[in-house]
Amino acid sequence: MSESPQRSRTTKAKVVIPEGRSMVSLLGSGDELLRVIEDAFRADIHVRGNEITITGSPEESGLVVRLFEELVELIDSGTELTPDSVERSIAMLRAATERPVDVLSLDILSARGRTIRPKTLNQKRYVDAIDKYTIVFAIGPAGTGKTYLAMAKAVKALQSKQVTRIILTRPAVEAGERLGFLPGTLYEKIDPYLRPLYDALHDMIDPESIPRLINQGTIEVAPLAYMRGRTLNDAFIILDEAQNTSPEQMKMFLTRLGFNSKIVVTGDVTQIDLPPGHESGLRVVQDILDGIDDIYFCRLTSADVVRHRLVTDIVNAYNRYDQAMASGPRAMVKRPKGRR
Repeated sequence: MSESPQRSRTTKAKVVIPEGRSMVSLLGSGDELLRVIEDAFRADIHVRGNEITITGSPEESGLVVRLFEELVELIDSGTELTPDSVERSIAMLRAATERPVDVLSLDILSARGRTIRPKTLNQKRYVDAIDKYTIVFAIGPAGTGKTYLAMAKAVKALQSKQVTRIILTRPAVEAGERLGFLPGTLYEKIDPYLRPLYDALHDMIDPESIPRLINQGTIEVAPLAYMRGRTLNDAFIILDEAQNTSPEQMKMFLTRLGFNSKIVVTGDVTQIDLPPGHESGLRVVQDILDGIDDIYFCRLTSADVVRHRLVTDIVNAYNRYDQAMASGPRAMVKRPKGRR
């Protein structure tokens, strides 16, 4: 049989890992990370000592060489490699966007023994936008780090004295529930709506200091209704779950902006819990404010989900379903091959 054109174009490349670098950190325990790389490329990868030989097409071999160079730099920056981070690095190299090391080694906040960093290119763009713009909207599905990264930037701004306080707020509307039907005092009623914000705070600030900071007014966690009539100066303000605001509430909130303050608005327009017939302020505001200077809309997708990988599959499945339903009641929803 004659040799195929693809086969005849194979080349051999070699990467020598500098001495002192841990091959286990690079290739993973039991070569776990190496298997991820082998599955992603049409190339033969052979490791002997600290030398890695790659045989394949010039394009594939070149990408594998660049990948190992990026992974070594990530390790040198203190980034622990995981199958997820290796897969995201491969995707960035194939897309020829930004270098993985520029995205995955960007330190946002070091807190409680760990460092918070963006994990995708869109997350880095989101973080960079918070530094550049006064008002940033982060719109995307669950698990894309919208609230968590905004919280990390808020804590960092407080620590560096860029602001004197953090204000965290949410509309008290969830899955059709109403505050009046919940037992307890007003604070006990609103606590379930604000709990996710407290959880994120506990990841970034010593839990014992949080009550003191709240009592001092340095950190405020309150329902959106508490923002009415105020002017918020010298503050980092986060509006979470903004898809559950009305257009009037969104306008009210945005006009609270004072001097030396920054606003981040996060939400998912596919998870609106408002009663039927009520319009989402997050949907409307995109048309109203689009193109205004110093306001940025960051749109995250299922590719930016950084929770369990099944979350990405779930988000994509719901997107397919919504698209099929929009095409008509008889539209079929295609399931991924090999699944029931």
